Amino acid sequence: MSAQIIDGKQIALEVRAGVAEKVAALKAKGITPCLAVILVGENPASVSYVTGKRKALAEAGMTDRSEILPENTTEEELLALIDKLNKDSSVHGILVQLPLPKHIDEDKVIMAISPEKDVDGFHPVNVGKMVIGKKAFLPCTPHGIIVLLKRMGIETSGKHAVVIGRSNIVGKPVTLLLARREINCTVTMCHTGTKNMAEIVKQADIIVAASGHPHTVTADMVKEGAVVIDVGVNRIPDATKKSGFRLIGDTDFEAIKEKASFITPVPGGVGPMTIAMLMYNTLEAAENAADVK
Repeated sequence: MSAQIIDGKQIALEVRAGVAEKVAALKAKGITPCLAVILVGENPASVSYVTGKRKALAEAGMTDRSEILPENTTEEELLALIDKLNKDSSVHGILVQLPLPKHIDEDKVIMAISPEKDVDGFHPVNVGKMVIGKKAFLPCTPHGIIVLLKRMGIETSGKHAVVIGRSNIVGKPVTLLLARREINCTVTMCHTGTKNMAEIVKQADIIVAASGHPHTVTADMVKEGAVVIDVGVNRIPDATKKSGFRLIGDTDFEAIKEKASFITPVPGGVGPMTIAMLMYNTLEAAENAADVK
């Protein structure tokens, strides 16, 4: 048996096409969704992410109010810019690209973004709403994972999902979303303090690997027919590539795909969904502001 590869690129394109359609309908009513992505400094990975987000905005027909700030921007200057964007009714979403330079307090910056414009879903108000099942902006990567499972028609109700990783960006929120009534998984979260991780993962019908370390999940940890969602993005040296490295996930993809029923590749699995769901959230922010659906 060889796993069906979940094509995150294709599903992300479908989500983005749906968003672009709704953007066109909103524009016909005189409302153009607008996102401000703020980048401080020139971290190469962050620059690449921001470039991808800006390209997606253009494709969706949204207004791009991105700001690229120098590395030495002070915390006060960044907070003043966020305050200005919060007050600007033509801006519907604000996203500050993380990580920030060491001299800026990330928590303070996340707290400064208006919850109504927090399209990353990181503000404690949106996190709290997500926890109790109220309508809120969902964090993009976890929401993207749920969309992948739904679009592939993967049965989730009553299944045992094991999430590896407890980050605020992926591990914790995806655990909560998988346990929601409409997904209906029984969820176990593993992390660096988990003693018998291999035994726990072996029981999983659905594995979400978000540990940030290559080969966290090996084939002997995966039961036949399990669904494997790999969130990891790890650069490893590869002399055959022009860049000198290649990207791999947190799982041993080649070995596991012979046992799993479905698996996401890296790259081209979960990654493209993150930007697609950001576009979805920005559209939703514009709809909320205009009070239309």
